[in-house]
Amino acid sequence: MLALKDISLNTTTTLSRAIQYLFLLFLILSGLYFTAGILMPVALAGILAMLFLPFSRWLEQKGINRTVGAVICIVLLLLTIGLLVFLFSWRVSNLQANVEQIERQVRQYTGQLQQLISEQFGVSKQQQEQLLKKQGSSGAGNAAGIIVSFASGILGSLTTAVLVLIYVFLFISARKHFRNFILKLVKPADEAKTTRIIKEASGAAQNYVSGLAKMILCLWVMYGIGFSVVGVQNAFFFAILCGTLEIVPFVGNVTGTTLTVLMALAQGGGGGMVLSVLVTYGLVQFIQSYILQPLVVGKDVDINPFFSIFVLVLGEALWGIGGMVLAIPLLGMLKIVFDHIETLKPYGYLIGNGDEKKQDKPLTAKIKSWFKR
Repeated sequence: MLALKDISLNTTTTLSRAIQYLFLLFLILSGLYFTAGILMPVALAGILAMLFLPFSRWLEQKGINRTVGAVICIVLLLLTIGLLVFLFSWRVSNLQANVEQIERQVRQYTGQLQQLISEQFGVSKQQQEQLLKKQGSSGAGNAAGIIVSFASGILGSLTTAVLVLIYVFLFISARKHFRNFILKLVKPADEAKTTRIIKEASGAAQNYVSGLAKMILCLWVMYGIGFSVVGVQNAFFFAILCGTLEIVPFVGNVTGTTLTVLMALAQGGGGGMVLSVLVTYGLVQFIQSYILQPLVVGKDVDINPFFSIFVLVLGEALWGIGGMVLAIPLLGMLKIVFDHIETLKPYGYLIGNGDEKKQDKPLTAKIKSWFKR
């Protein structure tokens, strides 16, 4: 009888502890959701600051003051963003020259779609046009609201961008202060271990972001060659678009390729060109997944595929597109923390790909060293 009471007590304690953990998880996720506008710029700035840390340290070794080095990093970041904006705006201006041709093709395909709907569902073209006009008139009444929302969105984006730049500057210039704060939270005996965790976590974020940038450059070249061979107009623009959207894993490259397919249809390419675009996409994705991903990005953020997808969905639900961009590097850093804390090691193992680590072949290691220089 006493043993049954002990079992019942242990079961109740375990269940109570599980409920507490679930409630804590709910509070954390709720806090992340409702503070997205506050925490997302901080998280993005933290990742960018880690990316610029090696360059900042190199400047300091050359005798440049840390604050001045942080300013140089900000200027370099602005120049990079400005270059990307220039490339996109340059190609968009070329796209505008073909607007009339694209509009004619869109009207042609719209007419074919209306004819198909009329034949299959019995909805005449006049009825379809009336429905479209009705939707347009209802939208016109909200034109002022749409303009105000658009202006508010632009203003909010600019404010967020300024905050990110300020946070990056502060993270780089005052990084020693933040590091000492973290060390003060642990026991003196654990300071060496904590320092190692900080170093590995920041190194993983640096390698992931820098490797992602190198991979995007490779994708620009491959998509540019592929789309040019296929005959897509403004192939370089769509190559940059597809490559840059790789920042958002899984979703970005599909979105970019869909836009390229729509462009191929709009310019009258037909099914052959669409199929060629899809073949180009499949070939590039194969090279990316089996060559570029392991060689350029590496296994510094070694996340199980299930959790890679899950954390992307969770990141989008909590922080939108920004959450999808930050999800994998943040989870990779969290995994490193789990791997160094004894009670959390099982969770680090669960998030990762297991203990099996394949040894690089000599040729593979040599190619990988080229990208990591």
